[in-house]
Amino acid sequence: MHPHLLRLSTALSAVDCEIPKIHAWGSKLAAVLSGGGRLLVCGNGGSAAEAQHLTAELVGRYRDDRRPYAAIPLHADTSSVSAIANDYGAEQMYARQVRAHGRFGDVLMCLSTSGASRNVVAAAETARGCGLTTWGLTGPAPNPLAELCDEAFAVPVEDTATVQEVHLAVIHMLCEVIEKECS
Repeated sequence: MHPHLLRLSTALSAVDCEIPKIHAWGSKLAAVLSGGGRLLVCGNGGSAAEAQHLTAELVGRYRDDRRPYAAIPLHADTSSVSAIANDYGAEQMYARQVRAHGRFGDVLMCLSTSGASRNVVAAAETARGCGLTTWGLTGPAPNPLAELCDEAFAVPVEDTATVQEVHLAVIHMLCEVIEKECS
């Protein structure tokens, strides 16, 4: 087996142990979104791409036709991101948007392969202070983000690409739960 596929299959075995958590997150998110709440998502680099993938599945559709849900990838508003980074520093580029867009009861999902991205950690801190539920998708624990979030799923491998691939599988599993519960 190719080394990359071996790393991925090993990492995916960790997902199997977390299916109850993933289902619980999907159920909670289905309730929040169908009740008019929002999902805010943040991450950097490949994690930003995963964040945008998740929000596209919710605003558009995953498999089934259904109403669109309020899901915002915080990195995608380049004018806000660049203005905030310029005026307040890169560490605040997500936290300030959480204060602007997040409402009590909303969910912030934070993606970070290291679990130590300062701007993602700052967003989680801000979200908790604003009454949002915080979830982290990270690489190996312990890490600052996993410790800060209400709940976290930490992929127990060091390889960034593998962590991101597992995060995508988790995202798709969440979407399946949401579409099942909201249909």
